[in-house]
Amino acid sequence: MPVFSKSDNSVDTRIAEEQEAKRQLEEILRVCTRCQSVEDHKMIYKAFEVAMAAHQGVRRKSGELYIMHPLAVARIVAEEIGLGSKGISAALLHDVVEDTDYTLDDIQTIFGDKVASIVDGLTKLEGAFDQTKSKQAENFRKLLLTMVEDVRVILIKLADRLHNMRTLDSLPEHKRLKIAGETLFIYAPLAHRLGLYAIKTELEDLSLKYEHPKVYNELLSKLQEYQSRNDHLITRFSLPIIDKLTDEGYEFDIKGRPKSIFSIWNKMQKKQVPFEEIYDLLALRIVFKPKQGVPEKAQCWNIYSIITDIYKPKPDRLRDWVSVPKANGYEALHATVMGPAGRWVEIQIRSERMDEIAERGFAAHWKYKGQQDKESELDNWLKRIREILENPESDSLEFLDDFKLNLFSSEMMIFTPKGDVKIMPKGATTLDLAFEIHTSIGYKCIGAKVNYKLVPLSHELKSGDQVEILTSEKQTPKYEWLNYVTTAKAKSRIKEAFKKERKVLAQTGEKMLEEALKQKKLTTNAKILKKIQHFYNIPVKEELYFKIGRGTIRLDNLQDILSDKTSNKWVRYWRLSFGKGESKLKNVLGAGKKKPTAMVLSDDMSTDQYQIAPCCNPIPGDDVVGYLDDAEKLILHNRKCPIAIRLMSSQGNRIVSANWESHKILSFLAIINLSGIDQIGIVSKITKVISDDQNVNMRSIHFESHDGIFEGTIYLYIHNTEDLNNLIFNIMKIKGVHNVTRQERIGK
Repeated sequence: MPVFSKSDNSVDTRIAEEQEAKRQLEEILRVCTRCQSVEDHKMIYKAFEVAMAAHQGVRRKSGELYIMHPLAVARIVAEEIGLGSKGISAALLHDVVEDTDYTLDDIQTIFGDKVASIVDGLTKLEGAFDQTKSKQAENFRKLLLTMVEDVRVILIKLADRLHNMRTLDSLPEHKRLKIAGETLFIYAPLAHRLGLYAIKTELEDLSLKYEHPKVYNELLSKLQEYQSRNDHLITRFSLPIIDKLTDEGYEFDIKGRPKSIFSIWNKMQKKQVPFEEIYDLLALRIVFKPKQGVPEKAQCWNIYSIITDIYKPKPDRLRDWVSVPKANGYEALHATVMGPAGRWVEIQIRSERMDEIAERGFAAHWKYKGQQDKESELDNWLKRIREILENPESDSLEFLDDFKLNLFSSEMMIFTPKGDVKIMPKGATTLDLAFEIHTSIGYKCIGAKVNYKLVPLSHELKSGDQVEILTSEKQTPKYEWLNYVTTAKAKSRIKEAFKKERKVLAQTGEKMLEEALKQKKLTTNAKILKKIQHFYNIPVKEELYFKIGRGTIRLDNLQDILSDKTSNKWVRYWRLSFGKGESKLKNVLGAGKKKPTAMVLSDDMSTDQYQIAPCCNPIPGDDVVGYLDDAEKLILHNRKCPIAIRLMSSQGNRIVSANWESHKILSFLAIINLSGIDQIGIVSKITKVISDDQNVNMRSIHFESHDGIFEGTIYLYIHNTEDLNNLIFNIMKIKGVHNVTRQERIGK
């Protein structure tokens, strides 16, 4: 968090605050299991003294002394992640170089190379940035560069982000949206990848709390009510298991595992079901102390066998991460069984070692190093990060997308003809696998046999597939292969093969553009390039030149692109919205440093003044966020739209918080999907309900019937979510209609 203000508090208050800071330090030393030596304590005390002096008198936005933030981060690092003295010292010092007069050389002199290196990785980049690049993405790239050398950098960064999320209330809404979006897009999946389940869960829940506060509070209330209402069921369910495991001589701990609010919300969104239809809200975790001389895996299965002797399992809900652990090292056996009163109950079975690795993730591996060979997948993951970072020419936003796609996506197991396992991201193709095996195999790949069936390069693999890659010495890489691959490794290797050709074509394209502009008596400049790049949605000028040189982009419509007057109406709009004269207007449009931070959308605004994002199609009543694009157009996204989350995480300075006022004049496009039991006249009944509604107009309707079940899609023009919800409620009253849901993505 940045530095905010100097304090004028009384001496008594200052002394009390400093004493509280020292008490917090003592707590950190108490909970740190890896800080036992005198040298460890000396280093941490010294780091505290330096941080205390550096941040003297400075306060956070919340009003508390700034030193309380690094202390809180150090506490998370010590207690929840389990790092040692160097990690805790770096956590205490993580903002010193960025926010105070201390330099990296000072830190190196006092604490040595290792602590200085970690602090450097945690310090944001300074200086001017190319405006086509994202500062957020560039900072994240720097963070990862240091992380591949020392993973403690990212662990401390996650602790820093967790404390910032815990104290986000004190920031204005547009900053909360930016930080919450970035957290959900990057940091929560990163915590998951490093095995920090508890931190990942809290980051997701806090992101939901600030992006969708009404949804969060409603689900929190429902979950608390559900748990209090069903506590007796968990007790009744647990007693026979406790008796049986005790008889078998197991030492164990059994407790309820509350489902996270975000995971409930996510499941509701994916399955389009209400809270009441989420069936695995009841959950138990059994953590056992392993018996000597018996493999942990065998004991997990024995406990599973004992439980399924008591309760019948749901076969399709068995998850075996004991035989094949997740890539982040997670090991456990998950099962869902039928409990009392016809309720499904999820059970997680773990040893004490598995439980510590599940909660503390990567950091816990150091404790068990040598006992279990589980670090290999994490090492492979770090190697794959290096491969992405090795491409210095990639655009920062493209890099962020590749990183997100390849390193945070769901994993799948692919088997080679010899039975070896390759872990690939979900959505990977046969060509991705070929490059994963070896670059030369990727270049020579002509297809594959998946489960003994011939498939093309673009075939999308599924978990459990057995794949034989087919090659030919005559095969050469094709540029269109970029459309067939999803992994960063495959993309970078294909681009490498065309590096020389790409450079020549880019130079040709640059000359072609210069010549075309010369004919119009213009010269190439940043403003013209920005207009052309925005028209074709190309963030990097080199990519624009390459596509011109390759012939993908023609220049015969250059006059239309350059004479685009859309910016003028935006000038009028901002003048109407802010009404503070020309100087304020310049600030809004980026001539100054300030950007608009909030806006209200009302009936008297023209639809020319904003654009509805087609990816998520928000309507009045939805939680929305505005994005100011390169041409100063304000584009409205639904806050839960994946593209909006990506924009908040990578281009937060362009985010504008937005709110709808009541809309009863303008109409917006909405889509509903219906299904139910097919009956004579069912479509007529549905259309009559819509026709009778004065606030709704139908644009198009499509119904299909098969095997006695109907499915339909209706496009409507509607004023707001209230009218839409009322319509859905009335349609649901029709006998035979079983399900009515809003489709938020038009392209679905």
